[in-house]
Amino acid sequence: MITSTRQAITEPKPESMAELLTLTVKLDASDLHLTYGEPPVFRVGGDLRPMSCEAYTHEEIHALLGQVMPPRYASVLEERRSVDFAVSSATKGRFRFAAYYQRGALSVAIRLLAKGIPDFQSLGLPPSMVRLPAFRDGLVLITGVTGSGKSTTLAAIVDAINRTERKNIITVEDPIEYVHQNCNCIINQRELHTDVHAFPDALRDALRADPDVILVGEIRDLDTMRTAILAAETGHLVFSTLHSKDAMSSVNRMVGSFPAGEQTQIRQQLSSTLRAVISQRLLLRADKSGRVPAVEVMFVTTGIANLIRLAKDDMIYSAIETGQGEGMQTMEQSLIGLMEAGLITRETALLSARNQEMMRNRLTLRGLLDTGTCRVWGRTRQAASDVGNGTR
Repeated sequence: MITSTRQAITEPKPESMAELLTLTVKLDASDLHLTYGEPPVFRVGGDLRPMSCEAYTHEEIHALLGQVMPPRYASVLEERRSVDFAVSSATKGRFRFAAYYQRGALSVAIRLLAKGIPDFQSLGLPPSMVRLPAFRDGLVLITGVTGSGKSTTLAAIVDAINRTERKNIITVEDPIEYVHQNCNCIINQRELHTDVHAFPDALRDALRADPDVILVGEIRDLDTMRTAILAAETGHLVFSTLHSKDAMSSVNRMVGSFPAGEQTQIRQQLSSTLRAVISQRLLLRADKSGRVPAVEVMFVTTGIANLIRLAKDDMIYSAIETGQGEGMQTMEQSLIGLMEAGLITRETALLSARNQEMMRNRLTLRGLLDTGTCRVWGRTRQAASDVGNGTR
């Protein structure tokens, strides 16, 4: 049980889901967690903050969920032991629910979605990403861990296409998080368990519906991955997400998902269809007022396409690093830019880097780090050295 009272939220125990959602908005929390044997826990500014109230029982959590969960999802939850769905409130906004069982008890993770659909600038994304909606065909991947803003970035891309192009857009989502209204485009949004049973089925259906743009909420399996590549090969623009940390690992994951005998062919297909990989994560701002995105941007140039085809994935990082003139940047370059702008601290930049020692060297060369006081996991480098030398 959570026993720390640091930054605990002092409020009466909410008796309804409506009260919980209202409190989520009031606290400007990104997420709310309901777990058996624990009080409600909110994620505020990236930190988890529990309420100082009595814990919920399994029966109470089940009753709270039943107040908002559409009936059609109840059978999915009992059969699959997990389900995702979204609900809207005219006064509170839109929320995504992820309900699942753990140790035989029900848990719920609730995310507060942004009101309206933000654009690239308001999200703090790199200017070069405005090129993404303009692609005519191919595959574009948005990658990152859970909670890194992938769905919001996809929504911004679809909204940009909707405002500037005349296209037929079909999305397949689990659940639908951002609801798009037709502007210049026709947008059909299909939701798992409501409109279709599985991502591969929906993707194959979409190919018969005269689409220009297809959005697949997440590539979860080999069948979906195979169909997405096929759709991109046949002249469609396909957007999707992967749970991977950077461009290089995204390529490795896609290729590695296929049987060994198919990997050479898949590399050939990816080298000709992959247009861009955007990898992002959300980091705590230096003033602790919220979070800011750090973003790696890879556009598949002729050189990078050759590296993918020839299985020289270890050279992709260098190609991104030297591709700033073409709008590319590595995660480390993004971190340095955020640090120079005063948006994140040196400690955050170091801890978020792929290679901390390499990051220290680059910060030192830029005069952004004093080698005598370089922090290592909360201690100064000099202090760590003193410990090693037996002087402390």
